[in-house]
Amino acid sequence: MSPRKSERIMNLAICLLMARRFIEKSQIRQVVEGYHDLSDSAFERTFERDKDDLRMMGVPVETGSNNPLFPDEVGYRIRRKDFELPAIEFDSAETAALGLAATVWESATQAEQAVSALAKLRAAGVDPDPARLSGLAPSIGAREPAFASIWSATGERTPIRFSYKGQPRQVEPWAMTYRRGAWYLLGHDRDKQAPRMFKVARVDEPAQVIGKPGSYHVPDVDLDAAWRRLEPRQADTEAVVAIRPGRAPELRRRARPAEHNGPVPAGYEVHALGYAREADLVGELCAHGADAVVLAPQRIRLAVIAQLRAVAGERS
Repeated sequence: MSPRKSERIMNLAICLLMARRFIEKSQIRQVVEGYHDLSDSAFERTFERDKDDLRMMGVPVETGSNNPLFPDEVGYRIRRKDFELPAIEFDSAETAALGLAATVWESATQAEQAVSALAKLRAAGVDPDPARLSGLAPSIGAREPAFASIWSATGERTPIRFSYKGQPRQVEPWAMTYRRGAWYLLGHDRDKQAPRMFKVARVDEPAQVIGKPGSYHVPDVDLDAAWRRLEPRQADTEAVVAIRPGRAPELRRRARPAEHNGPVPAGYEVHALGYAREADLVGELCAHGADAVVLAPQRIRLAVIAQLRAVAGERS
């Protein structure tokens, strides 16, 4: 539907919805923008199509007369009680989830819609408190510049191209998930002719569209099995980490309170954190920045410092 037609149909719907009585076609032609410059025959055709389009959209356009003595004088209106949706009620869990959703998209294109939805809920007397669940919210920041483009392509089933670890990749996105502080994309790698998993933070720039929306079908794959590959192996070693109170909830859920004989940063709490692979632990700790400080073992501490310095060097 063209923008001009969409605007005209919207104006027609508003006109009929605001009317207390049936409005005749001659009046509609005068007040609805988009009908003024049409000839008589063009107006008749356009109005009938627009009226049919509204009904196809589920808008109940009613036909009737205001004068029982002259029923041939036909007019149109939309009854508000037939058009409006019933009141929507949310339980406490649903309200909390909506509040959380509004905090997730910090810099992605979905932020505007999320904030708008939250404002409408508050106007209706529902007041979600996203701050209560802020520790659970995944953030999308500058370190994931490709998130918005990949998310959009996944929803529209559009093939994309991007550089991954310095190598060009052509991918048909299937699904995205958030695991252990990072976003991942599962899709069909056209170059490898096989399913592949990609960490979104490792895509340096927004993905480029290389096909049309809906140009492929997502196969019937076991997504849960694919996501399970992202889960860490059973922890068999521990690191001692100082964590700021109220921060890094993912780490706290897996850790246990511990003691440390050496110096501990002021205001931090000491925890023992199990891990299976050093590289995974280093990446996870780096994602929390200054909220998590490694106290032991020394090789993990040095690896985290080296990676943070490398990231700081790239941004400077």
